[in-house]
Amino acid sequence: MGRLVLSHFLTVSTASSPRLASSLCAGGFRIRQWKAPTSIPQIWLQSARNAGGFRCCCSVSLSQPAAPETSPSSVKRRIVSGVQPTGSIHLGNYLGAIRNWILLQNTYDTLFFIVDLHAITLPYDAQKLSKATRDTAALYLACGVDTSKASVFVQSHVRAHAEMMWLLSSVTPVGWLNRMIQFKEKSRKAGDENVGVGLLTYPVLMASDILLYQSDFVPVGEDQKQHLELTRELAERVNHLFGGRKWKKLGGRGGSIFKVPEALIPPVGARVMSLTDGLSKMSKSAPSDQSRINLLDPKDVISNKIKRCKTDSFSGMEFDNPERPECNNLLSIYQLVSEKTKEEVAQECRDMNWGTFKSVLSDALIDHLHPIQVRYEEIISDSAYLDGILAEGAKTAAGIADNTLTNAYQAMGFLRR
Repeated sequence: MGRLVLSHFLTVSTASSPRLASSLCAGGFRIRQWKAPTSIPQIWLQSARNAGGFRCCCSVSLSQPAAPETSPSSVKRRIVSGVQPTGSIHLGNYLGAIRNWILLQNTYDTLFFIVDLHAITLPYDAQKLSKATRDTAALYLACGVDTSKASVFVQSHVRAHAEMMWLLSSVTPVGWLNRMIQFKEKSRKAGDENVGVGLLTYPVLMASDILLYQSDFVPVGEDQKQHLELTRELAERVNHLFGGRKWKKLGGRGGSIFKVPEALIPPVGARVMSLTDGLSKMSKSAPSDQSRINLLDPKDVISNKIKRCKTDSFSGMEFDNPERPECNNLLSIYQLVSEKTKEEVAQECRDMNWGTFKSVLSDALIDHLHPIQVRYEEIISDSAYLDGILAEGAKTAAGIADNTLTNAYQAMGFLRR
């Protein structure tokens, strides 16, 4: 997700061919802390929080275990996740978010999509949008999205997203949008005269992205809680205004039109920091590319970035020393890519100098990213394969989204098509 947006997951399954598969406390809703069940892999608990440069557009809060025990015949809960096709996906995105979402596909019905409609809310290069969309999808697959368990599609390929956004916009109070912190921050940077209406209303599109699929849970970062809670408020508002008996009188089934999603906020996780400042998150928006390791960086570039990264004058290597943020960051990265325990890394690197450790870290990064880079090249070079995955994903998604959209049209009093 370039700029990673939204986080929702959905049901998708294709037996044979591979497929790729963003809560506001002011609204009166309480985000409940998720207690991790034993069935979630430990690596997910180690690295779940760092969305890095990802911009999550949707999410939801867990009132139930993230991996509930289910029988073979039971219906899996649904999670949806989307990513903006802008910027380069970097190590922080991967270790803090993508790898964890991939693990979730083993427990949930999952759906990943490329949120290209969100990508145009700020100035962008139209000549690059299409390629960036394909690149993002290919990289997700290369990172391990199992197309027999999850599905992938492009947001603009499912027209229900835009239609649902208009329906929700008609019932969204402007005051709700004016309080969105990210809009205030981004509009200030862009200059109020240059800000498009889409930047103000894109949280409504994010809500549409989630509600269309009757999502149960949405993985969400701290910066996206407000957007998720807006989604929850909108779902409750529409259900109150048009659901229940009012809908039934119009010939509908009655009850709730939308499921109110819950935020999945893991308690711990990897927070990968900048290579040039151990106190700042690794981000694709940072002016210097030297501050991050991009997933597609060649080996010599990776080695050079690690050699030049910021260090300190202390001897030896150690975790959790507040005076050594860069040391802690680099050790944490090594722990994650080597898949060793914190204790093992502490013992191994305790007496190393910076030169030796940087060499070890570079080798571990190169070895870990090499299979992803190879697989990416295979996927991106096979246009028919990738197009097939995206088309199949859009077809599956449309089947679910159109049903929700039809119910919303009916409950809101529209003449049946």
